[in-house]
Amino acid sequence: MSHLFPPAPQVAVPVRGSSHLFPVHRIYCVGRNYADHAVEMGHDPDKEPPFFFQKNPDNLLLGGGEFPYPSASSDVHHEIELVVALDKGGVDIPVDSALDHVFGYAVGLDMTRRDLQGEAKKLGRPWEVGKAFEHSAPCGEIVPAGAIGHPASGAIWLDINGARRQQGDLDQLIWKVSETVSYLSGLFELRPGDLIFSGTPAGVGPVVRGDRLHGHIDGIGDLDVTVV
Repeated sequence: MSHLFPPAPQVAVPVRGSSHLFPVHRIYCVGRNYADHAVEMGHDPDKEPPFFFQKNPDNLLLGGGEFPYPSASSDVHHEIELVVALDKGGVDIPVDSALDHVFGYAVGLDMTRRDLQGEAKKLGRPWEVGKAFEHSAPCGEIVPAGAIGHPASGAIWLDINGARRQQGDLDQLIWKVSETVSYLSGLFELRPGDLIFSGTPAGVGPVVRGDRLHGHIDGIGDLDVTVV
């Protein structure tokens, strides 16, 4: 049997210091995982367990670069995030061994059609129309945990046209990386190649064509995106 038409190519993220690529299986995203961001979105972070939505592997904008302003929206927002890359899978992974499943980390952006997401929220509908559109997941190269460890703290920020818009620290994550991996593995069978966008600090806001976004996470690196 042959394919009716050529299958889509495997999406893969570059790995710093290596000729190998990280093949992507799924992309999970954690919602409202910084207390200050939960508050700015009108929620009480002390009352919520973690929740998740997904993007598609072909939503990745590898290495950043040019982000085409998407159709059907006039309110596209930036969300700077720590990206967690898994090289081992499983179900019901214990918290104390969850980091053994993490290959490395990257700097990412969860670009969001906020107006479409808002409409979906009001109607109790899924978020994919606001989250899982083309180029909505800019992502830098993956830095192996073997080289940097598992960062539990460190500045995470985003500048737009040289002005600071988001500022936080990884130690402000409500659900830490190990807890997130463990909880998520109780909902899905995690696989090697899964990426987890771990949430964003406060300061999310709109972008317009021509904006230059520069994101940074201490110990991991930088990501540059231009809205076109």
